[in-house]
Amino acid sequence: MNITDFDVNNASFNSDKLKEHVYLITGAAGAIGSALAVALGTSGATTILVDRNSKGLDATYDQITDAGGAEPIKLELDLASAGMPQYEEMADLIRIEFGRLDGIIHCAVETGTLTPLQQYSMDMLNKTLLVNLSAPYMLTRCCLDLLREADDACVIFTSTDIARQGKAYWGGYSISGYALEGLAQIWADELETNTTIRINTLDTGPVRSLLRARIFPGEDPATLPSANSVVPGYLHLLTSDVNGVALRIVGNR
Repeated sequence: MNITDFDVNNASFNSDKLKEHVYLITGAAGAIGSALAVALGTSGATTILVDRNSKGLDATYDQITDAGGAEPIKLELDLASAGMPQYEEMADLIRIEFGRLDGIIHCAVETGTLTPLQQYSMDMLNKTLLVNLSAPYMLTRCCLDLLREADDACVIFTSTDIARQGKAYWGGYSISGYALEGLAQIWADELETNTTIRINTLDTGPVRSLLRARIFPGEDPATLPSANSVVPGYLHLLTSDVNGVALRIVGNR
């Protein structure tokens, strides 16, 4: 796997490439998903916000519209219980409304528990695999025809350092991350020759969020970069021509 560093302090992208585009974001109520949705919505793109947290979706929606962005579409969905019928229905709705999809950014995540593998709950392992691997696969698969209708579509799978180098006690989160990196590489290779769809992964590094606080309750959140600081990495992947890249954000603070 070739990991490419991306310094957000020197980031630049052509925001005109985002205008009038349609992007679907999972985990849109979370810190990174929400920050990205607001950035896209205020850059002239239409966002489709997917999350199980209805209040969080409302908050992201309000941030975009209050800033004068295009009115988003909210889709409340729990990835831990959804299956192919739900994703096919979602794709049908997008087809009717827009006729295409310019990109999918997978930000939803299930971290599981910090537990030795020998003691890891099978229920928790299955849940992390479903949310972090199977759900992104099913959603992307159901939307491939919509992505093919776009001139230059991009799918981004949010990744992490423990998806690229195993670390003790991270169990299902690390296992599903490794598999997701492999999934992205396979799809990038398969789609490169006969479509304009690009597939990449992005390791954001630690960011300040409620999810992070639950995992590391003793950590001072003031020492962590904000979710907004990693948004340029996503925008770079959406507006550039790279494919099959495992990007790693550096320099954010």
